[in-house]
Amino acid sequence: MPSLSLITNVKIPDAKVFALEFSKLSAATLRKPEAYITVNITYNETLTFAGSFDPAFVLNIISLDNLNPTANEEYSQKFFGFFKEKLGVEANRAYITFIDPGREYIGHDNTTFGTIFGKK
Repeated sequence: MPSLSLITNVKIPDAKVFALEFSKLSAATLRKPEAYITVNITYNETLTFAGSFDPAFVLNIISLDNLNPTANEEYSQKFFGFFKEKLGVEANRAYITFIDPGREYIGHDNTTFGTIFGKK
């Protein structure tokens, strides 16, 4: 069920192509089926980081059952590398937030993941 929301001040020439590439990377990195991955990309020219408009991003990742300090280190490396390559954003110009709200707090298909996969 991972949901990834990216806000960046970098204009993406072909956002649809980028979104599909980001979706595939997210599935591989988070080890979740792409069928459950959602990505949302917002271009915001007023996004500042450290008091400047230099290239930057904020990424919020909501995912169930696979976020922990060790894994988040690995995920950070992959996502920061991807955004450096694709958007030219340096790792010190971004934040990634990792959130696991719990299965009972994400709804899908008329129920929650707590019901679909069982309570943890």
